[in-house]
Amino acid sequence: MSKVLYSSLEEEVLSLKRERNAIILAHNYQIGEIQDIADLCADSLRLAQYAAKTDADVILFSGVHFMAETASILCPDKLVLVPDLEAGCSLAGMVDTDQLKKWKDEHPEGVVVAYVNTSAAVKALSDYCCTSTNAVKVVNSIPRDKEILFIPDYFLGRYVEAQTGRAIHLWPGYCTIHVRIKGSEIEKLKGEHPKAEFLMHPECGCMTSTMHLADRILSTEGMVNYVHESPAQEFIIATETGILHRLQKDNPHKTFYPAARNAVCEYMKRNTLEKIVDSLENLQYEVKVPKELANRARLPIERMLKIV
Repeated sequence: MSKVLYSSLEEEVLSLKRERNAIILAHNYQIGEIQDIADLCADSLRLAQYAAKTDADVILFSGVHFMAETASILCPDKLVLVPDLEAGCSLAGMVDTDQLKKWKDEHPEGVVVAYVNTSAAVKALSDYCCTSTNAVKVVNSIPRDKEILFIPDYFLGRYVEAQTGRAIHLWPGYCTIHVRIKGSEIEKLKGEHPKAEFLMHPECGCMTSTMHLADRILSTEGMVNYVHESPAQEFIIATETGILHRLQKDNPHKTFYPAARNAVCEYMKRNTLEKIVDSLENLQYEVKVPKELANRARLPIERMLKIV
């Protein structure tokens, strides 16, 4: 039987999706053509919420590995696929289970709040997960007399500390992409575009020195929502550059300036339409979190999903 010929990769992806009863979930940092064919393009929190409720048989997660692990934990009866097994996360690699166990031993009464950018094994040793969208709310939900250990992003932790007024033990991790965003460049852009609103992601390495310059400190989904509602026509965007595609698509008459043109995540950009076709056609590559580990990691994730 001859292979069906398609006029485009997009058409082939849509056909394979129907054949496999699959959905495609794409993070806001994916390349534009993947964002455009996804069932949902969003941040980590919305993607996890969507995955938990889907009735699809197959979830193709076009993002990075920890996101697919989260989907596997929440949907143990689903086939969870990624287009590229090498699409990891520099921030998730900043803490491992041995390091976390040692830190917990040093603070036996500590409550561990793990940013969702962590491995399933690290989540399984944590008490709560959070995203940049709800990190402040998660910490505020914990009794104030509790000692908090925040992993692995130091800069998000500093932001949470400032917003909650709590002393928090911060792990010295960081996103290697967000530290490329420099305060000096932001000041230059603000001088060149005085009418532009400056929106900053809390993972930015210049967070402590430029927080006072930001009109808003927001997650990627927060940026999408804010730009839609704001009367401003120009925006300086301090996060990974993939978000610019969605912002421009949703707001064609507004102008966006990346705070750092080199803030491009090589892991996120490993995914392509060609790899998505191969993944759906061959049902590769499966991400399956072992049952015992998934059971331990599910509680902190479910706590995260309840706090929005």
